[in-house]
Amino acid sequence: MLTPGNEAELAEMVAAQDAPVRIAGGGTRLADTGPVLSTAGLRGIVTYEPGALTLVVQAGTPVAEVEAALAEEGQRLAFEPMDHRGLLGTEGAPTIGGVVAANVSGPRRVQVGACRDFLLGVRFVDGAGQVIRNGGRVMKNVTGYDLVKLMAGSWGTLGVLSEVALKVLPVPEAEATVQVAVPDAKSAVRVLSAALGSPFEVTGAAHDPAAGLALLRVEGFAASVDYRAGRLEALLDQFGTVSRADDSAALWRSLRDVAAFHDRPGDVWRISVKPGNAPDIAARAQAEALLFDWGGGLIWARVPEGTDLRARLGAFSGHATLVRGAPETRARLGMFQPEPAPLARIGAGLRARFDPRGVFNPGLMG
Repeated sequence: MLTPGNEAELAEMVAAQDAPVRIAGGGTRLADTGPVLSTAGLRGIVTYEPGALTLVVQAGTPVAEVEAALAEEGQRLAFEPMDHRGLLGTEGAPTIGGVVAANVSGPRRVQVGACRDFLLGVRFVDGAGQVIRNGGRVMKNVTGYDLVKLMAGSWGTLGVLSEVALKVLPVPEAEATVQVAVPDAKSAVRVLSAALGSPFEVTGAAHDPAAGLALLRVEGFAASVDYRAGRLEALLDQFGTVSRADDSAALWRSLRDVAAFHDRPGDVWRISVKPGNAPDIAARAQAEALLFDWGGGLIWARVPEGTDLRARLGAFSGHATLVRGAPETRARLGMFQPEPAPLARIGAGLRARFDPRGVFNPGLMG
């Protein structure tokens, strides 16, 4: 395993590398065997300015360390990154670089956006061993803006992140979850759509089929939360029995981390879809268990091992990603949905530009 202790060492190792490597942070994701380049040694907060709501941190810093520092100032990562360890049955410590590289975004995405929307700047090492700095530490600095966005969700195929700059937000005073009893996914999506279309600033919109509930979260000042939750209850009473969840924070942590699928057999897929199409796509999946997030725009599906879920779903507007599966299943089906030819050409061109030698995570994204 290659374990650079700083950015300069990282650049030197990449420049000298003559064989493909797999990029890893805290080792929390399932991955094929082979040479590993770890960013775990690139650790620590570089600059944190609570008054400016900005944080600059080395990519190998554990997310827990970042969250602890923010909590001391009453702030947080508003995009609510998921912890994959329970779902994947892995150990290690999730790193902030891994979160950015995979654009990991939780339930709050329906209101505040994804991880990439909070990414202000990056430093990374490309496939030639060059250090590239892009973006800035404030939102108004849009120098290289597209490249900053591009690195979020590139899964380490364009470069190895060494440092990221993020916008952070204050922790709200209170939160509450309104839950509505629903008979099926179609009814649930109607409830979620009605809530998201309301003026009550919903920050979470999920559906748990096993519990038969549509779930809506509101956050903010205590008086405002109580008022808006009450208005939501009145609005949604027409759809089914309405109540309040007992422990809202614990509920959304469970939804964020897909806790219902932990320690359960089968492959896990993540389906991105138009919310209005979610009930039909879910039915096509014939899954053993389902969970809906983002107002129906994200479906988690647990299916028997080795299932080709994409074949079951057929053509649809969206994509299906294999999150948990045996190595042979991942080798056969690939993690990501095959891209249309025009997008595949763009992706290949980007990889040829930033990693011409094919050093980083070859084959992962086409």
